[in-house]
Amino acid sequence: MIRQPIITVLGHVDHGKTSVLDYIRHTTLAQREAGQITQHIGATEVPLDTIKKICGPLLDKFKLKFTIPGLLFIDTPGHEAFTNLRKRGGSIADLAIVVIDIMQGIQPQTKEAIEILKTFKVPFIVAANKIDLIAGWRGVSTTFIQNFDKQLQMTKEQFERKFYELVGELSKLGFDSDYYFKVDDYTKRVSIVPISAKTGEGISELLALLTGLAQKFLEKNLEIDLTENAKGTILEIKEEKGLGVTADVIIYNGTLKVGDTLVVGGIAEPFETKIKGLLKPAPLSEVRDAKTRWQHVHEVIAATGVKVVANDIDKAVAGAPVRSAKSEDQIEQAKSDVSAEIESLAIETEQAGVILKTDTLGSLEAISHMLKKKNIPVQKATIGDIKRIDVMEAIATHKIDRLKSFVLGFNVKVDEDAAKLAKDEGVPILADKIIYHLIDTYEETYNKIKQEIENQNVQSLMWPCKLQFLKGYVFRASKPAIFGVEIIAGRLHTKASFLTKEGKEVGEVKGIQVEKENVDVLTVGKQGAISVDGVTIGRQINEGDILYAAMSENNFRKLKEHRELLNKNEIDALKEIAEIMRKNVKETWGL
Repeated sequence: MIRQPIITVLGHVDHGKTSVLDYIRHTTLAQREAGQITQHIGATEVPLDTIKKICGPLLDKFKLKFTIPGLLFIDTPGHEAFTNLRKRGGSIADLAIVVIDIMQGIQPQTKEAIEILKTFKVPFIVAANKIDLIAGWRGVSTTFIQNFDKQLQMTKEQFERKFYELVGELSKLGFDSDYYFKVDDYTKRVSIVPISAKTGEGISELLALLTGLAQKFLEKNLEIDLTENAKGTILEIKEEKGLGVTADVIIYNGTLKVGDTLVVGGIAEPFETKIKGLLKPAPLSEVRDAKTRWQHVHEVIAATGVKVVANDIDKAVAGAPVRSAKSEDQIEQAKSDVSAEIESLAIETEQAGVILKTDTLGSLEAISHMLKKKNIPVQKATIGDIKRIDVMEAIATHKIDRLKSFVLGFNVKVDEDAAKLAKDEGVPILADKIIYHLIDTYEETYNKIKQEIENQNVQSLMWPCKLQFLKGYVFRASKPAIFGVEIIAGRLHTKASFLTKEGKEVGEVKGIQVEKENVDVLTVGKQGAISVDGVTIGRQINEGDILYAAMSENNFRKLKEHRELLNKNEIDALKEIAEIMRKNVKETWGL
């Protein structure tokens, strides 16, 4: 049997993901009795007969004999649903729609959605939404092609400017794209369908393209055996009034029945439970009535969405696989398969790196992949709330490398004890419900801490200093020599040695006084008296000499790396120090 393809809808906030599905549901549900539409929890089924009525002759262009029963749209917003839709080796989503506001173009969450699609190698179509907002746009038909020719020239030009800006943005992400009716190779180019979820314009073309592509390219992948045990994945674990904790599940193969043994992926390990009930929402006309919200069914067949009621289902993990079984041997095999699927998560860990906690298996895999692409090392990646043990592991890393001691949480809670410990130890806990916000916050915090560390390291370096030995201000010739100086560039610290013009390092500054007050540093333009051990005035140094603060070759190189922190006079002094050392000590000094 050929199952219906599973299609997920992704995109940036407010670009119209839900509106697209709302329009499709409204269009099909208006013909519910004739089309035998079923609305599922977390999914909307659109039968082929209804698609044919909506699309009309548009499907004829594919010249195909349609055998798919319809399309199954995943009705959970955002990337969270998609990252949950996984099976061994990838995602159970067969196709995706990326909804993009044509007026705003590709936004951060759009990029994130496309990255996830690339990760799971899921083909997608772009729905360029909100064409009705183009100035002067007139929607006289529900078909984009018919409408476009009837627009004023000014409106056409504005639309095409926005359209090709979108094509350019997709090109920067590595995708060749064009109008859906200009694409001749759907395996190499991304089709863009201009639509308006508000007026319905282009929706028929979007449905026709999805149906045609699914039939043409996916038919072999959609073959299933209804006599097999069910295979699926959990979208969400949640509590329903009167039902307790339930699991919203997408079944993508086989048949699932009440009374079946279900093997489910749990936080610790796979476990088995008995299905007490399978539920679907009542028809749309009755959904508003809380008393008749759910309809009990005895069985469901793939591909479909269903709410599962079972003992201990609260132990399950969103994104985890589920398998039904009928015998002890099948139960053991199902546990083995579920374990293997969970263990197949492509997450590479390192000895030192961030601690990652997420709410679902899919999110764990998707975020780990994104972190890897950004060269962010991951030490541990697990499901669940952030607890004290996670912070303790980050603290151990903190002692080795402060820049790797982060705890990242996606859509999870932070225990109070963990938060307090992290604050006391200076370990950042960053948690968010949007992936790109989480990664952006991490990068901002990382760069801030890195700058702090660099500033601390730079402050510990010997700073460039050029000074003049003031004539007439010799207070003692030696043991220690005490004399007056003026800082020409940079600053002079205690413990500094002097570099003579002959490249010799002499003495050590023991103290600095300004107007009889002891200070640790003397800055540019200031005069003061300094006491220096290890020199005798008249031998190593003389009145009127230009002196420099001596520094190591390594110190010099580090200052060069942070030359943005130096002013022009300090850079000039640094160059003069290098010239002296290369002339008198080593030609390659500091290079």
